[in-house]
Formats: sequence, C-alpha cells, structure tokens
Amino acid sequence: MNDLNKEVILKTVGLTKHYGGVRALEDANFSISSHEHIAIVGDNGAGKSTFVRSITGVERPTFGKIFFNGKEVNFRSPTDARESGIETVYQNLALADDLDVTSNIFLGREIEYFKLGPLSWLNKSAMKKKSSELLAQTGIKIGNLSQAVASMSGGQRQCVAISRAAGWGSKLIVMDEPTAALGIQETKKVEEIIKNLKERNIPVIIISHNLRQVFDLVDKIAVFRQGRIIDVVKTSEVTGNDVVALITGLDKKNRAVGEYI
Repeated sequence: MNDLNKEVILKTVGLTKHYGGVRALEDANFSISSHEHIAIVGDNGAGKSTFVRSITGVERPTFGKIFFNGKEVNFRSPTDARESGIETVYQNLALADDLDVTSNIFLGREIEYFKLGPLSWLNKSAMKKKSSELLAQTGIKIGNLSQAVASMSGGQRQCVAISRAAGWGSKLIVMDEPTAALGIQETKKVEEIIKNLKERNIPVIIISHNLRQVFDLVDKIAVFRQGRIIDVVKTSEVTGNDVVALITGLDKKNRAVGEYI
C-alpha cells in the first residue's frame, strides 16, 4: 500500500482491538502518505470506527503498533493525538454551541495576555484575527465570527469544525461522515473544502457511506469487513460495483451500488 515516492505519515501494523470476546478490529495494516486522501468504507460494525478511535487516542488498541510521522506512538488520549498533529472532525462535530466561532476554533488553545492562577485575560483580538486567517485558508466565509455556533446552519457548523481541524492539524485530518446530516448545497461546500485540503497537500482520512462522494474526493479506498481491512484499492482502478462487492463479500452483480449511496 505504501507509495515509495511519498512520505508515509501514518502507518499501523497488526492493529487489533478486542472488547472481551468481541473482535472489533483484527490485524489492521494501513498506511497513508502525505498528500493522500483515503476513504474508509464498510457496513456498520465492520471495524471502521474502532480503527479511527484507535489511531486518534480515543481507544487503546489491544495489540499492534501505530507509527506517526516516522515514529512509533502510543496515544493515551485524543489530546495526545491532537498535540502530535492529528485532528479529528467527529460526526457530532464536538463544538460548543453556546460559544462563538472564534471561541470554538480556539477551544483549548486560547491566546492569553497573561494567566494568574485560575484567572486569565484572553487576547480576543488576536484570536479573532487568526480565526479569520484559518477560515480564509479553507475558503470558508462567515460574516460574523461573534455569532454563537448554535445559531448557524449544519453546513456552517461543519465548516467551522473542518476549519479548526485544518488550521491546527497540519499533519493529518480524520473526518467521520463529514456530510451525513447536510443538504445538497451544504454538502457541496464541505466537499469543496476537502478538495482545498488536497490542494494544500494535507492528508485526510474520511469515513463515508457515500460512494459518489468517495470517488469524487479520495485517491484510495480501504474496505473494512468483519473487523478486518480486506482490501485497499485505487479509485481510478475500480467501479462502485467493485467496492460494493468488497464491502458485502458478494458477487458485485448481486447488490446494487445505490444501496450505499
């Protein structure tokens, strides 16, 4: 799976996760190079989310190794992964609804004039300026950075989450169903942002059930089935029916692609 002409940014070797007697993930060997966008696809319960939780510090794998940026890592929390350069855009976005755009982008990374014990004085002007820069980098236009995230549309909220990830996670971004709850126009905007990340050479892993989206956005597709990565294919070399056949384990004539779009 490795492309020798590119730097491997993330690699897993034999990654395994058991929950008691349940083998949620088994012997997952995966790698993504800088500049690559890879989709993770599979039925519910195929091991996709377990794999992503393991590489982002949410779960501790039972066995296996994770290499990031050329070094073996042992993330004990999502904070460890984030500090190493892996940002995750979760399906629930992990935004603070009552805070404004700037506060959400700087959540946990606030710029302070000074800090005295539990008291601090935030440099709000510097954070607002930096937020505008991060949004501009990803092509996002939000007129009022002081508005509460709760008052924004689903697409705008997703844009804020992606902008935060793109701004701080320059080494790797992981997205879990980034357009699952969005309308057609909002989905189109988010997909444009993901393409912009490609142009900026930021590697991205996307979990998606939308095969049309997968073929439009990524270079490779990692297919999970029953807790294993059963194949990794280039989007340029397969069809939607081929991928559905891999997902289901059935002959591609026995299942319609439309059931996964």
